[in-house]
Amino acid sequence: MLKSGVARSLGKSAFARPSFTRRAVEPLRRHGVPAIAQRWASTETAGNGKIHQVIGAVVDVKFDGERLPAILNALETDNNGTKLTLEVAQHLGENVVRCIAMDGTEGLVRGHKASDTGAPIMIPVGPGTLGRIMNVTGDPIDERGPIKATKLAPIHVDPPTFVEQATSAEVLVTGIKVVDLLAPYARGGKIGLFGGAGVGKTVFIQELINNIAKAHGGYSVFTGVGERTREGNDLYHEMQETSVIQLDGESKVALVFGQMNEPPGARARVALTGLTVAEYFRDEEGQDVLLFIDNIFRFTQAGSEVSALLGRIPSAVGYQPTLAVDMGLMQERITTTQKGSITSVQAVYVPADDLTDPAPATTFAHLDATTVLSRGISELGIYPAVDPLDSKSRMLDPRVVGQEHYDTASKVQQMLQEYKSLQDIIAILGMDELSEADKLTVERARKLQRFLSQPFTVAQVFTGIEGKLVDLKDTISSFQKIMNGEGDDLPEGAFYMVGDFESARAKGEKILAELEKS
Repeated sequence: MLKSGVARSLGKSAFARPSFTRRAVEPLRRHGVPAIAQRWASTETAGNGKIHQVIGAVVDVKFDGERLPAILNALETDNNGTKLTLEVAQHLGENVVRCIAMDGTEGLVRGHKASDTGAPIMIPVGPGTLGRIMNVTGDPIDERGPIKATKLAPIHVDPPTFVEQATSAEVLVTGIKVVDLLAPYARGGKIGLFGGAGVGKTVFIQELINNIAKAHGGYSVFTGVGERTREGNDLYHEMQETSVIQLDGESKVALVFGQMNEPPGARARVALTGLTVAEYFRDEEGQDVLLFIDNIFRFTQAGSEVSALLGRIPSAVGYQPTLAVDMGLMQERITTTQKGSITSVQAVYVPADDLTDPAPATTFAHLDATTVLSRGISELGIYPAVDPLDSKSRMLDPRVVGQEHYDTASKVQQMLQEYKSLQDIIAILGMDELSEADKLTVERARKLQRFLSQPFTVAQVFTGIEGKLVDLKDTISSFQKIMNGEGDDLPEGAFYMVGDFESARAKGEKILAELEKS
């Protein structure tokens, strides 16, 4: 279903360079892109050049005239009957520009004609993108014909100005207990989902889509950056089954994919394509948009590959020297304006589980909330494997969430921290050497730890346990009851994979009844 960008369903005429008039350019000036708007206002392009050199994903193009295409301009060439888009990255001198290919360069030869479009990569935006899957250049890859969009937008624009931005402090309730209690998400904020390989980042994102996107009712954009094609395919079909995507009806989500098999140029730009789709709904339709990015590390990784191909000297751990700038240019566009908001949930792969690696460390600086998925917790069989002591949020403030919520969260973290500090003593001397107060703390902390697990709707097919979505009030009261000792008479197993406290009590009574019978 998800073929590589080689299959182009959309005719070239639909993606020809639009004829920009003064009236068409005026709204772009208001949106803070004066430099690009000024360039489009002129119909002059650098004309046609010829392919001078092909080095894998990097292509050099030589122009005859004095005028050269601007940096970030899109060039188009024909590769054995398939349109290939190139993005200008460097001016090398002697009328040669170095470009990044957005698709495979196999079959490309020297001397081929390449034409300057006079603008950055332009993609279709608007309601026509809903329910569709597109690639980095805006071409459909779901085999359902052309995308019926009347407007095109550039993937490179300036972030909203300070005057256009809005500040608000509103909690986005996810229905996931550990998140809502200990590291609540901000509506219109940036959320990072950190974890190594196989600890459940993608499943967590799918549950968020299931919980938030349905309750939220607005538009969502899912951007797959350098992840498995199988996961994208599964997600697409799951969205059809849950009616988030309706092939013949009204869909709520647009999908943009640049998967693992794509060249580094496509993986380095596909996040911007998804963001551009989301920006249109925010700026033109005043929507509160949800933007899911899986995986933001692949964006950095692709940038590193491109940087090496361009001949830049690598920085720490082999990353590109422009790592902070590349990340900042994208993250600053994800914000709340006076018209609408973009709430972004970004999965962040952590290489070798090292949070100090430059890629995740650079991402940290831009986030409002961080949810850290821990391998140690997943090994205990607790899912979602969220680390309750490592996960943080600026929203966990009594002025935002209220005093009761803040106090409950603080006490839960304190009890879990005390249990963590007692684990070495327990391992060496055993439980018998603890004081009665410490024994009680350990018992309650172990129940809290298990109560932080939760059955997911999207994992129901694997676990056989019905998914639970827990209201924030129930979450707070349930944790208070455990810490107050109301669950002291229940076994630990009663708190594993349940929703609220009442479900735990019912499960506990059932376990105790079975034990009495045996």
